[in-house]
Amino acid sequence: MFDSIFRRKEDEEKFRQEGRLPPGQAYTQRFPVLHYGPVPAFNPQTWDFRVWGEVETPLRLSWEEFNRLPRVALTMDIHCVTQWSKFDTIWEGVSVRMLVEQGLIRLKPTARFVMQHAEYGFTANLPLEVVLAENFLMATHFNGEPLSPDHGYPLRGVVGYLPSRPDLMTPYFWKGAKWLRGLEFMAEDRPGFWEQAGYHNNADVWKEERFG
Repeated sequence: MFDSIFRRKEDEEKFRQEGRLPPGQAYTQRFPVLHYGPVPAFNPQTWDFRVWGEVETPLRLSWEEFNRLPRVALTMDIHCVTQWSKFDTIWEGVSVRMLVEQGLIRLKPTARFVMQHAEYGFTANLPLEVVLAENFLMATHFNGEPLSPDHGYPLRGVVGYLPSRPDLMTPYFWKGAKWLRGLEFMAEDRPGFWEQAGYHNNADVWKEERFG
């Protein structure tokens, strides 16, 4: 046990020296489960994914159709507002940026913000430039395996830190919605679920923007 604690502290200091551990965070080897409400059931026959709002053509995809979209894999550091950080996590899924570049989603010039809509009416808002950045993914897999139900199966938004792109804005992990069911592109910003409860609207991990 003591060896494990010592190694964790060594690793934490290494990440701090590399500039990858944001202020107020601590390194964890675990993947804590945090969410509001119960874990929803998943039925692949009735599940769908929607895109609407400031887009040229609204989109609705079945689970089968969603799984035919082009896929990417990303290795990112993730940082929770509850002060844990997990490094070099591997995510696989669908990049919104790629869907826009390939014309599968055609944005109107008025699109400036995005609301992630998830099960039970949960929402999470982000600026459009964050959703279109390399470090935002609609993920189906974590570390080579399908997401577990507790971590958002079958689909969750994920936003993290890319060590190769320190210029990209990195919000806290709550800004990626579990059990994602759709994206609403918006001309004006609206607060999501946790932002309405007092969490910071920007949520920049390097500025410790935890609460509004």
